[in-house]
Amino acid sequence: MVRMTVLASGSRGNSTIVSSSRTRILVDAGLSCRELFKRMHAVGENPATLDAILITHEHQDHVQGVSVTARKLGIPVYFTEPTHRAWMRWMVPQKRMTYADWLAQRKIEQEAKEAAQAEESLPCWSAEPLIPEAEVDDSIELAASAEAPEELKDPCALPGVEYFQAGSGFSIGDIAVTPFTIPHDAADPCGFVFTAEGIRLAIATDLGYMPSNVQMHLQRCDVLMLESNHDLEMLRDGPYPWSVKQRVMSRVGHLSNDATSKFLERTYDGHATYVILAHLSESNNLPELARISAERALQNRMSLLGNKLILARQSEPIEAISL
Repeated sequence: MVRMTVLASGSRGNSTIVSSSRTRILVDAGLSCRELFKRMHAVGENPATLDAILITHEHQDHVQGVSVTARKLGIPVYFTEPTHRAWMRWMVPQKRMTYADWLAQRKIEQEAKEAAQAEESLPCWSAEPLIPEAEVDDSIELAASAEAPEELKDPCALPGVEYFQAGSGFSIGDIAVTPFTIPHDAADPCGFVFTAEGIRLAIATDLGYMPSNVQMHLQRCDVLMLESNHDLEMLRDGPYPWSVKQRVMSRVGHLSNDATSKFLERTYDGHATYVILAHLSESNNLPELARISAERALQNRMSLLGNKLILARQSEPIEAISL
């Protein structure tokens, strides 16, 4: 049996479980480890059975809980190399330094260097030791322990890192994974097609438009998870700054309800048993608007056997889809 369970979908966190009879993959970990485990238990999934974490891209709503979850479960994380590098930069942001600060730091370093050189030039003679010989070792040990900073844990440490490339398929257990490039403002964003036991499932969210390569990969899928992020009028009239609105509407932003419905009406092959609308904006969309737009596009294709429409939620997981 092949199963897909959307634990969360939206701008505050994204995570989905794709599983076969023998393998379980967590696609993105955009919630805290505690919240991920809570939601998994709520839908009858055991976190200890996860085999790997697979990352679409490095934005916070997709990677918030990656490091803690991977370390707690002792499982590898799959990235593209550019996404892994971008994630590490996000985890350990570089401190910016002005030229004046740099000069001040150089001055301090130079003064310390000169003081050390002056100390080395002093004559090497000594009088009676100030500390009794029996107490020397203990005093040094105490001083060292007092001065040594507490060892900092590497926030980027993971039990294992595996790289993949868009366009090159690979396997995790008995699940074949086909990653494909999507247009989004991230280092190397990917969508995925999963194949196991003769079932194909696809995830394509966080993309500004639907290029031909994405359309090709979304054919012949039994479960199709597709972004329907915003209503154009709500976005234009909404609370976001204009620069953010431009970014969302751009070709590296997010799919609108209209863009998704056009794909479903004109290009989609109608093969899926389930169509999941995902990554709905809480500020610039309404579930009913997304649903009505998709239903109009699907028209007569919706039935008990095919194209059943499901809306993923931000606040709670949806019931597992099993095929």
